[in-house]
Amino acid sequence: MAFFFFIWDGENDKHIAEHGVSHEEAEYVVCFPDDKTISRSSGRNAAYGYTLAGKRLFVAYELFDDATVYVVTAYEV
Repeated sequence: MAFFFFIWDGENDKHIAEHGVSHEEAEYVVCFPDDKTISRSSGRNAAYGYTLAGKRLFVAYELFDDATVYVVTAYEV
């Protein structure tokens, strides 16, 4: 289990909302992933996991240091 500080701005906030994903859902999957990987398309860190509501998400993010995360995209798979 990991705990992070998440950076949200107008760009990533709008982008995940277009995919029907909330901040809380994306953050939960990053903190409690079923699997961690590297995004094939961007080379960024990524996580797969289920939200508390049961949605399975893919979340690609940048890890700026050991505790700061910028979510780039998140969508249901």
